[in-house]
Amino acid sequence: MKQIGHLELPADLRNVEKKVIRLEYITLVYLTTVVLLMYLVMGNSQAMKTAWLEDLLGMVPAIMYLVAVRHYNKPPNKKFPYGYQRNFSIAFMAGSVALLAMGLYLIVDSSAVLISGDRPTIGSVFIFDKQIWLGWVMILVLLYSSIPAMILGHKKLPLAKKLHNKILFTDADAQKADYTTGFAAMVGIAGVGLGWWWADSVAAIIISLSIIKDGFSDLRNAVFDLMDRHPEHVDGNGRDELIDDLRKHFANLSWVKEVSLRFRECGQVYIGEAYVVPNDPKVEPSKIEEALQELENFDWKIRDVTIMVVNELPEELE
Repeated sequence: MKQIGHLELPADLRNVEKKVIRLEYITLVYLTTVVLLMYLVMGNSQAMKTAWLEDLLGMVPAIMYLVAVRHYNKPPNKKFPYGYQRNFSIAFMAGSVALLAMGLYLIVDSSAVLISGDRPTIGSVFIFDKQIWLGWVMILVLLYSSIPAMILGHKKLPLAKKLHNKILFTDADAQKADYTTGFAAMVGIAGVGLGWWWADSVAAIIISLSIIKDGFSDLRNAVFDLMDRHPEHVDGNGRDELIDDLRKHFANLSWVKEVSLRFRECGQVYIGEAYVVPNDPKVEPSKIEEALQELENFDWKIRDVTIMVVNELPEELE
């Protein structure tokens, strides 16, 4: 029997993980260039400042993932007998808190600027001895901050589902929808160019609301996972049917009369207990060991299952 608490991904998923790691390093290099360019051209535009901070914050999930992926499969020890699977859950929680906190700060900051009536100014720059409105440069930088991010998001999204990794899914989903932030900031800059001074702050508020929405949703899911909620799909579309399939698997064992399961998410994997009422009260230990051996090949996400033989199923699990 394999060591409990230890996870070794199947060979195909190890290749997926390597691909994700490469994409996350590419993401960090790309976002670094985005953050530098936006800082150089943002001037006193509130929309550009908000988009810049969002892109800066967008580096957090990638960093969190790369830190967690280095430790999640370390063997269990006396200090951490359940292993290090929750590294990803903690990373998801930390990223969510940072996102929500930044969103709340930005909406307060942007609202204060709008209420105070501060009028942003977008000047001009000289490029090859030609005077160009800085707003056009800002829009080009925003396009650069949006289009490659969308491509990266679309590439990472299916990989996040394969690995059942929520911080990776959140990172990919946010990048896939990054065009909304860029579009809102572009509208705000264009509004300033047309003389609508308030458009800049309104665009910043819209971006801030989007950040708050994502941060609150992610934080809610992270807290629920740490509270041992029933396993759900990585995209949040309801309970994972894998647990129902596992219940059917147990029910089909010749020595099992009734079964009830209690599972929770632990990072990328599910751990829990199977309460079994046997056909024969005298169950041989070899039957239980055989059932545990079969689970090793059932699905890679099913880990650390405890089979408990009982006379009747606990009522709270019905």
